[in-house]
Order: sequence, then C-alpha cells, then structure tokens
Amino acid sequence: MKKLFVMAAMVLSSVGAFAQQAAGTTTLQPKVGLNVATIGDNDWKAGFAAGAELQYQAADNFGIAVGALYSVQGFKGKDVDIDTPIGSGTIKNDFKWNPGYINVPITLNYYPVAGLALKAGLQPGFLVNKDDMDDAKTVDLSIPVGLSYEYQGIVFDARYNIGVTKLADNYDHYNNVIQITVGYKFAL
Repeated sequence: MKKLFVMAAMVLSSVGAFAQQAAGTTTLQPKVGLNVATIGDNDWKAGFAAGAELQYQAADNFGIAVGALYSVQGFKGKDVDIDTPIGSGTIKNDFKWNPGYINVPITLNYYPVAGLALKAGLQPGFLVNKDDMDDAKTVDLSIPVGLSYEYQGIVFDARYNIGVTKLADNYDHYNNVIQITVGYKFAL
C-alpha cells in the first residue's frame, strides 16, 4: 500500500510539472463558472461568472494576476425584511436580487507545488445591473481567497470573495460569493 502511495505521488508530481509557466512569462486565461452568493442572513443563490485573467509569472513559485469577470451575485430569501429611505416592511413570498458586477480581481498566486496555486488579493467590483435596488453602491470591494489547480492548460479555480464594503449606506450587509470556474491558460 505504501508503494502505491509513493508511485501515485511521483506520477502526480511529474504531471504537475507540465502545469506551470516559467518565470518571466505572461499567460491569459479565459474562464466561465458558477457563483453561489448571499448577503447577510439570506439564502444562497446561484449565479454566473465569465471573463479572463492575465498573469505574470514573477518567479517559479509566484505569480501576479489581474482579471475582469462579469459576475451575477445577490441573494434569495423568503419574507425579506427591508428598510429603505422610501419605507420599510416585509416582502412576502420568494424574493431574489440578481445584481451584475464587473469584478477586477488582483491576486498574488503562490505555487507550493507545480500546478497548485494558493491565491489571495483585492477585488474591486463595479455594479452594472442594479436589478431594482436603486440605492445600491456602484463600487464594491472584496477580498478573494482560494486555490486553483492546472492540468495541461485547463485551470480549475475555487474562491471565496469576502465582502468588505456595505451594499448601500442604509443597508449593513456585504456581498459574500463562492466562485468556482474552469478556464484554459495559454502563454502570450
């Protein structure tokens, strides 16, 4: 059994060697995926994410990436309590808020082993579709943390975007988004 684990580790480490760019190179990665988002104590809802990231491989185990992704976020809930300048109350039945953002993730990517990246950074987002929430702020800021794995140019990425700015001045809640994407990375 021990020999099997050693052989599997050797195979995976050699496969991973194909999955990392050399220091000084730049790559582009178009990607699509799924968001699972919520705000406050509301229910999580599914959304869509699509865009691309550009990465500069600064060293063998360190890269810097910047991207642009269209991201549908928001929340869903039942009997949602609201408090706005034009009134307060409870929205009965099912309710969904589906705002669209252009997010610009800026991440530092650390590669502890070839192909596996640990990511953290800062992500400004720009609201492009308010979806009937007129007092929503047009700029959102979050901290993306996550990891990705690359195999023969295909990149699987999972992130948690932790919201740090309020959605509106009178609404003390933040965007929280789990984002899972798949993309293809190629050298420029």
